Amino acid sequence: MGTHSPWSGRFEKPLDELVQRFNASIGFDQRLAEEDVAGSIAHAKMLAAQGIITRDEAAKIIEGLDSIRNEIRAGTFAFRLDREDIHFNVEGALADRIGAVAGKLHTGRSRNDQVALDVRLFTRQALEQLQGDVLNVIDALIDRAAEHTATILPGYTHLQRAQPVVLAHHLLAYVEMLRRDYARLSDARGRLAESPLGAGALAGTTFPLDREAVARNVGFPAITRNSLDSVADRDFALEFLATTSILSVHLSRFAEELVLWSTQEFGFLIFDDAYATGSSMMPQKKNPDTAELIRGKTGRVIGHLVAALVLLKGLPLAYNKDLQEDKEALFDAYDTAHDCLRVLEGIVRTVTFRTDRMRQATTEGFLNATDLADYLVTRGLPFREAHGIVSQVVLFAERAGKTLEQLTLEELRLISPLFDAGAQTALDVDQGVLRRDLPGGTSPRRVQQALEEARNWWSVEVGRQTAADTQG
Repeated sequence: MGTHSPWSGRFEKPLDELVQRFNASIGFDQRLAEEDVAGSIAHAKMLAAQGIITRDEAAKIIEGLDSIRNEIRAGTFAFRLDREDIHFNVEGALADRIGAVAGKLHTGRSRNDQVALDVRLFTRQALEQLQGDVLNVIDALIDRAAEHTATILPGYTHLQRAQPVVLAHHLLAYVEMLRRDYARLSDARGRLAESPLGAGALAGTTFPLDREAVARNVGFPAITRNSLDSVADRDFALEFLATTSILSVHLSRFAEELVLWSTQEFGFLIFDDAYATGSSMMPQKKNPDTAELIRGKTGRVIGHLVAALVLLKGLPLAYNKDLQEDKEALFDAYDTAHDCLRVLEGIVRTVTFRTDRMRQATTEGFLNATDLADYLVTRGLPFREAHGIVSQVVLFAERAGKTLEQLTLEELRLISPLFDAGAQTALDVDQGVLRRDLPGGTSPRRVQQALEEARNWWSVEVGRQTAADTQG
């Protein structure tokens, strides 16, 4: 038969064995072991400083917690199902080692505020790690972009060839997305950095706890302001999941382009052998499975966000056991995003861009049609009229089986007498790219400026992360 924990003395019947397994979270929340021990050590130090327990008692508790942490790190700590969760496992093991004094650790504390602190500490670490991962991918993108400030390929709308751009400009578009993701991760870190310890079960405690001291000890600059909210809400976890979902969508969009570009139909890139797989039947196949998995795992992360939103939407104040279900979603979303970022960095650093195929693709599909319309505007024609004339030119070229560049001046003048010798210059793809010389544009000069700005931003953020790690 199952048993209740030794802290549940009011029960006369043992817990049903199925319920014991159903109720237990130690199978997954043991991942919070480091955070639980760190929070407990901070709490013990504060209890001693406040005179709630003696310094000798605190020293004995902290020594026992340190030994437990060492065993957890060594992988030798025995997690027990009958102790239900990470909190009872740590406290139970502490009692086994130092006796009844271990029971004083829980003075002024509930598992409700304890787990709220643990999850905040884990989420902070997860956000910090993902920020580092994002910086690594940005670094890889900047490095590859720097190689291709003059490589021209088609830009697309509706997956149809639209206008020429340089490859560096295309890669820097993802740098911009990832920079916003980085900022969202940073914002989320700032909002969760409040210690809930001292909220107790829901109403605070009668003991004179120094909540600010605990917050400082665990590296949080502030404490939560309402005891009910402290234990009841997980919006910081929702924000993590939402931010990670947006990040994953950006990764998925890039992965989709990598998959498309690796097809024979596009032929714009070749995956490195270390990041591709073969077929069990077809010997010739080289499949972009890594990018496909990044694309596929995005649905998994979004699913965790939806699950967490639904989990919280109907919960009355304050704590409810439903909140036990937040952790697996949080853990898996972090693991998934972390792995996807690391794999994507490797893909970006090793992929071979086929610049010849990219350039060839710009000669098909009338990508310079807008340039021809812009040229007519410089001749005094309203753009809408110029658009209509060039539409007729495109139709004429299609029927003649020619590109726009292959049309003679006489053929162009059949459509409009405004065309003169300058039309041929307007149709030159390289010149068209050079003319897009405004901030945010795809001209090599502007792209070079964007590269320098991105690299400077990256250097500053890496410096901040390094400084934070050193202080931590």
